[in-house]
Amino acid sequence: MKYILPSIFLFLMTFFQIYTVQAQSSEVEKEPFTQERFNELQKTGAVVLVDIFADWCPTCAKQQKLIQQYREENPDNEFHILEVDFDDNKQAVRELRAPRQSTLLLFKGNEQYWYSVAETRYEVFERELNKAFNAAG
Repeated sequence: MKYILPSIFLFLMTFFQIYTVQAQSSEVEKEPFTQERFNELQKTGAVVLVDIFADWCPTCAKQQKLIQQYREENPDNEFHILEVDFDDNKQAVRELRAPRQSTLLLFKGNEQYWYSVAETRYEVFERELNKAFNAAG
C-alpha cells in the first residue's frame, strides 16, 4: 500500500507533463496587436492575419484549429498573427471595425485581402490565405 500512492502520484505527474507539452506545442504562435507592429509588418510586405479573439468564444477556438492546420499543411507559407483581445482592447476592435469576436482580417503589405466574421470552414480559410500568398507584390 505504501508504494501504491507514490506510484499513482508519479503516474499522474508524468501524464500532466506530457499533456502540458502537447498542449503548448499545438498552440498557434501569435503576437499581441499593436498599431506600431502592424505598420512595421505592412511595410515589409508580410502576410498578416489579425485575429479578433476572445478566450470564451467557441467559434474562436475552432478558428485556432484552422490556423494550426494551415500552418501544419503549409509550412513554407509564413505569416504573422496579431491577436486583438476582444474584451480588453476595445479601441483596436473599433478601429478595425470588428463587429464581434471571431473576426479575421488578412493583409499582405498595405492591401487587405479578406475580412471574415465567424468563418470556420477550412477550405475558405485556406483559399483566402493562399490568395494573399499568391498575390504579386
